[in-house]
Amino acid sequence: MAVLQHEGTIEILYREFAMPTGARFTEGYLARPDRIGSYPLVVLLPPLRGITPFVKDLARRLARNRYAVLVPDLTRGAHPGDDASFDELIAAYRRVRGRRALADIDDAVAFAFNDPAGWARQGNIGVVGIDVGGRFAITYAAHRRRLVGALCVAYAPLAGDEDRELQVADALGMLPMAVLGLYGAEDELVPAEGVDEAQRRNRHGKWILYEGVGHDFLDDDSASYHPGAAGDMISRLLALLAATLG
Repeated sequence: MAVLQHEGTIEILYREFAMPTGARFTEGYLARPDRIGSYPLVVLLPPLRGITPFVKDLARRLARNRYAVLVPDLTRGAHPGDDASFDELIAAYRRVRGRRALADIDDAVAFAFNDPAGWARQGNIGVVGIDVGGRFAITYAAHRRRLVGALCVAYAPLAGDEDRELQVADALGMLPMAVLGLYGAEDELVPAEGVDEAQRRNRHGKWILYEGVGHDFLDDDSASYHPGAAGDMISRLLALLAATLG
């Protein structure tokens, strides 16, 4: 299998598959090195629109840099799709309860660690969350502190969940691991003041604002896509994972 220069250095396996979730199976995505051995596990939590092409691309890039990457669908197949309205996205978010999301991520980690092929290295994991997936990434890292060795979120909402049991504002002070938060200064959905507050609550983390960048800057199918910010985010994420997971 060809290796694209911008993606990494080694051949990989990647595929969609039915991931065990509770008593059922839901859509998932796996990308990992196509070599014998075990690799640090990274759980990538996608936006509510599902496991879209740019999410798969990010998973493959991480795999080409010697990480095993799992992408679970926390909506359990009920994601509203690429053309969903804002109201449909909000409705999908409300259907994903916080405790259920924690359990589904636990199931994904258990699947990886218990696979007889042994491709996922036992030990601390990395958690990466994009958009609303980042909200669940933050709460998961806060409640699984002994398991998560690194956390990275991109334009994850930091407020608006005050009616939920698990809130980001509470979780930000419960993150002992290395934390990287990446946002656009022109993001109309996540104001810069909220990012500053996250930095205040999580002082050892790095909460970065990209000037002139808006929401969805990672998605190359979005009008807000910003190649400079996207490239910098991937570089910073790889450095974070190398420093924390090896």
